[in-house]
This record gives sequence, C-alpha cells and structure tokens, in this order.
Amino acid sequence: MQNLIKNHSVTADAWLLIRDDQPYSDGDDVILPLDAYLAVPAGSRSGRTAVWLAPDADLAQLLRLLPALSLLAIDFPAFTDGRGYSLARLLRERHGYRGELRAVGDVQRDQLAYMAQVGFDAFAIREDRPAEAALSGLNDFTERYQATVLQPQPLFKRRTFS
Repeated sequence: MQNLIKNHSVTADAWLLIRDDQPYSDGDDVILPLDAYLAVPAGSRSGRTAVWLAPDADLAQLLRLLPALSLLAIDFPAFTDGRGYSLARLLRERHGYRGELRAVGDVQRDQLAYMAQVGFDAFAIREDRPAEAALSGLNDFTERYQATVLQPQPLFKRRTFS
C-alpha cells in the first residue's frame, strides 16, 4: 500500500505501480510505463491497466488513448524535477483529460498545493513520509494570483472594486 491522498483524504490504494520489469499477476490493477502499456494487447488482462508517464514523455503517443484511461500517473523522479507540472496542465487544459491524474515518485507535502492547481487530484506520497501529515499541504494557500486548472480566472478578474 502506498501513501495515497485522493479526494482530500488519505485512502488505500488498490493499484500497483510497476517500474522496470517488476512482475505482476493478470488480475492485479497495475499502472504501467507508457511503452509497457502500449505492448499489452487490448482485453488480454483481467485486471485494470493504467499508464504512468516519465517527465520527458511525448504526449502524442498517448492522446488517442486518453478516453479509455480512467487513471493516468505522472512520475516525479526528483523533488526538483518540475516537468510533470507542465504535462498535467497540458493534459487537463489542452487535451481535456478528465480521469484521475496521479502524481507518483518523489512527491512531498510542499508540492501538493501546486500540483492540485495544475490538475492533479491524487498524490502518492513518498513511502518514508506519512500521508496524514502531507494532507494539510493541499491547504497551504487560500488565494492564487494566476489562472490555474482549478481557478481559470486570475485574481485581478475575480476581484471586485468598490
């Protein structure tokens, strides 16, 4: 089980994140790297299958699959690697992805508020950090100046003058 935050609460995770050539059973619900997902014939597994993207992923390979994906994960291999933020915002705003968008990898409390603003709605917190403590990171900021996925209008357009 991972430290999963979803819908603003800590929850159990039924999905297995598969890295490298890690074995899994046919009935497992798995999140596969994009290349491995593309290699699995449609309908050949009894368990659910989702995709995780590396931060340098080419979204063109994925676009035709988006309607069929209920879960899409984006990997953050290091706390300092911000490319996943751009992928999330592109998927939500430009490509209209509406399924679960999960941050995986080196995900920590300090990132959650920003990740939510670009479209993430689930967060697999690093295993060495308690998800309960990270949960409050979603509420670090009460107002945002710029437009985001959650608040498409910037503050100056929302502000009322008297």
